Amino acid sequence: MSRAARRRHARSREPRGHWLLLTVTLPVVFAVLLFEGWTTHEVDAAKTRRDCTRPAPESVRDSGPVLRISGDKVTSDRMPKGTVAITFDGGPDPVWTPRFLDLLRKHRAHATFFVYGAQAARHPDLMRRIRDEGHEIGSNTYTGADLGAASRVRSAMELSLTQKTLAGTAGIHTKLLRMPLTTQVDTLCGAEWQAARNAAADGYVVVAGDHPSRSPARGLVRQFSQTDLAYHEMKKLLENPEADKFTTVSAAVEMAPADTRVSAEERWLGRGLIWATAAGNAFTNAMIWVLGVGGALGVLRLLMLVVFARTHVRRLTRHRPSAPRLREVNAPVTVLIPAYNEEAGIESTIHSLLDSTHPYLEIIVIDDGSDDQTADLATWIDDPRVRVIRQPNSGKAAALNTGLGYARNDIVVMVDADTVFEPDAIHRLIQPLAHPAVGAVSGNTKVGNRRGLLGRWQHLEYVFGFNLDRRMFEVLECMPTVPGAIGAFRRDALMGVGGVSEDTLAEDTDLTMALWRAGWRVVYEESSVAWTEVPTTLRQLWRQRYRWCYGTLQAMWKHRGALREVGSAGRFARRGLTYLTLFQLVLPLMAPVVDLFAVYAVLFLDPVRAAGVWFVFLIIQLFCAAYALRLDGERLRTLWSMPFQLFVYRQLMYLVVLQSVVALLGGTRLKWHRMQRSGTAGDAQLRQPVTARELTSR
Repeated sequence: MSRAARRRHARSREPRGHWLLLTVTLPVVFAVLLFEGWTTHEVDAAKTRRDCTRPAPESVRDSGPVLRISGDKVTSDRMPKGTVAITFDGGPDPVWTPRFLDLLRKHRAHATFFVYGAQAARHPDLMRRIRDEGHEIGSNTYTGADLGAASRVRSAMELSLTQKTLAGTAGIHTKLLRMPLTTQVDTLCGAEWQAARNAAADGYVVVAGDHPSRSPARGLVRQFSQTDLAYHEMKKLLENPEADKFTTVSAAVEMAPADTRVSAEERWLGRGLIWATAAGNAFTNAMIWVLGVGGALGVLRLLMLVVFARTHVRRLTRHRPSAPRLREVNAPVTVLIPAYNEEAGIESTIHSLLDSTHPYLEIIVIDDGSDDQTADLATWIDDPRVRVIRQPNSGKAAALNTGLGYARNDIVVMVDADTVFEPDAIHRLIQPLAHPAVGAVSGNTKVGNRRGLLGRWQHLEYVFGFNLDRRMFEVLECMPTVPGAIGAFRRDALMGVGGVSEDTLAEDTDLTMALWRAGWRVVYEESSVAWTEVPTTLRQLWRQRYRWCYGTLQAMWKHRGALREVGSAGRFARRGLTYLTLFQLVLPLMAPVVDLFAVYAVLFLDPVRAAGVWFVFLIIQLFCAAYALRLDGERLRTLWSMPFQLFVYRQLMYLVVLQSVVALLGGTRLKWHRMQRSGTAGDAQLRQPVTARELTSR
């Protein structure tokens, strides 16, 4: 290993907890979504008023529309004769509020606008116009919720958030409150009356309305919604000769102005609420598009996998380099096994290779500084085809390069030390090398220890994700990775790209991309089956996938220049790197927020539609997974675990991608992590009902 590579390896360190960034970001995002949903869509049907069980108090039923409540004592005011207090409920509305303001200005009239705080936060310019044109502002609560049906906490939030919004938009607080969903004072009954008393205890003056049929000549509080019909009714009212004066509620009853100026601190707090509301609204609107695009891309990916896998099955047997018309490859093969503390499985791996139907094998075990019995166990195997080379711990890439230097044959197979091979795996693996343009071949890796739920999830991922991907990649001629578990190479192709690079942690991906750029083709041989041992704990899985993802990002960045190249290298980059960027980087980074938005849709939008979309996507995934299992000769009963995979396993993979990106941007270097082995890679091989030879016929 070079001095520079040794220095890089020495500087490598354990990954820091970058995923903590997600634990901070996601709750903030979820809080924003909750607030946006609460202010926009309502969880508890707060805009549906319950029927009164008790009538309004007698002292209220015949009172005026302006109520001052102190405990059980109620005083009220009516409008003087000929005076009309025009009031509006809800809004400000970006369409109708400006039209009402124009009409009021035309008639030199003033009105009282009882606004929703949520709407005021979305339209601060309208709030300032209302204030600047001399109109009065009152509260209609933040969301227009029925305060009689709301809890005390909910009611307090409805009122306080509205005051903060008014402070941020108009620089005022207000003493006027119109109870949502009320008209005349006799509608303040039951729980609504108690809510009015609670609001009055906080200093509010409750304003109802007179019946619309009341004559303006007797004095009138006229209540309007902000609609086209209300606009024409108000226009008629302003032209009514029985009305002498159109003014605000406070001015009509000669009450101190309801609008009071606020401090600079309160104004900034209000502005902060407005900014948060704007951010939540923008984020929600953006997520609707992201969810649509992400869902479309996800479905597109699934369809691509199935279509190209079908193409692979139907056509590639006739056109691929390993088609029967080419000569059979029986050349000697050197198998390289880099090993670091692999005593649990090294013997099984070597014995499965020695049982190979391919007779011309040279097996080189490179012990990379193990501190267990890995090297000893390999040495004790009494077979002249097995050689053991020891070196100080230098990393997997360095171990492979060491083995490559000792290789005697023109065909090199690189395998992991936890892999068990079917007898015909090596012979089948090297057959595509009959075509002189093929420089590397990927084998079919299957999960051996698949009994537990975590093992089943990884089994589905290998069959549905990795192997179905490889079929598509071969059709598109953009295979990005020959897996370290089983891959065959031309020795001269390896030497032509400088051997296995030590620049990245995904040495298999880096090497495959380098071969494409050197002009070699890379194909997939699905009938060459090897069984690998996968992590059995979430911690081990995290470490393994973190290294894979981190290394893949390194390799993608390293070979980004291939996008500008021509020929097979450019074709590989424009197809393969684009696919990896979209589906293994962008979508996983978006996915946690998309999942949060799915929860938002269930809570605040249409839960039936949201659940329906989720189930449709699940059914599509189950169909594609079933097809992948069938192609690989696997039992379909594993599919029962797939819905649960979406809730746990997928989330872990998102975290892996996020931490990998942050670590890469932060310059963190990782080292070659070892996994605790149990030697169970061959468990499923003993139970497998379909052989590799039968797979070929499929």
